[in-house]
Order: sequence, then C-alpha cells, then structure tokens
Amino acid sequence: MTRTGPASHQVGMWGTSWWQSILLGIIFMLAGLFMLRNAVLATVVSAIAFGVALLIAGGFEIAQAFWAPHWSGVFWRLLVGALYAIGGAVLVADPLAASVLLTLVFAAALVASGIMRIALAVAHWDRFGWLLLASGIIGVIAGLVIVFKWPLSGLWVFGLVVGLDLLFHGAWWVASGWTARES
Repeated sequence: MTRTGPASHQVGMWGTSWWQSILLGIIFMLAGLFMLRNAVLATVVSAIAFGVALLIAGGFEIAQAFWAPHWSGVFWRLLVGALYAIGGAVLVADPLAASVLLTLVFAAALVASGIMRIALAVAHWDRFGWLLLASGIIGVIAGLVIVFKWPLSGLWVFGLVVGLDLLFHGAWWVASGWTARES
C-alpha cells in the first residue's frame, strides 16, 4: 500500500499516535497512584464495579437461558445466571466483607500458582527457568503474606494490586509511545 501526501504523525503498533500512547500511559499511571494512595477506597470501588458486572452478566445469562433453542440446558444456564447475580449482589451490598473473603481466595490462588510456576521452572530450566522460579517464589510469598495478614489484608490487597497494575501498565504505554516517537 503506497501513501501519498505528507505523513501527519507517527502511528504506534496499537494504531495510536505516539502522543496518544504517552497520554494514555500518564492517565493510567495517575489512576494507579491515586489507587495506591487510598487502597481501601480502591478495594471498595473495585468490589462494587465487579459486583455490578456480575449482576449484569447474571441477568444476561438468565435471559439467554430462555432464548436457547433446546430446553436441555436451561436449568444449568439459569443456575449459572443466578449464581452470578447472587455473587454480584453480595459484592454490591457489602463490598468490604466480600473483599475480605475474595482476598483469601486470591491468596490461595497466588500460592497454588506460585507452586505450579516453581514446578514448571524446574521442568523447563533451559527456557528462562530461573525467571519463572523467581516469579513462583514471589507468588508463594505474596500469597502467604496475604494469608498471615488476613482478614485485615482484605481491606487493601485489591486496591494495591489494581493500583500497581495501572501504574506498570501506564509505564508500558509511556515507553511504547516514546519508542514510537523516536522511530
């Protein structure tokens, strides 16, 4: 494909200009810093947002059950939809209590995932196994720290994780935009 006329601006690999990538990254990083500043509030807001999403998904799942061409799966779809809706209602009704319980599940998942990564590191040592080993050890330690600080950890863990995720994701966008700007 040939292009005629002057080039307006450099486009990054995600279809955005370099300055849009940097702007998006800065917005993500500011949101991450805001969440890290008040991790408890961020945890509550995250639990409510997740609860609303589950309520909507449950409603759609229940409606979809009645539109199914065969009645054989209606019961299971209704059950799944009802469980989504109930879970969403619990999160919205008492986001702090729900966050405390979800944090315990999250900690167990971190420990299990860390153990699995350690086993995979040993099996695939020649493919950056040392990095996977480090990741697995960090996962196990993080899960255990959360468990030993539970139930208080339930008040801040999700806010901290979301805040860090936004901060690092924003940094990636800034770096991506900066690289596109220089090329």
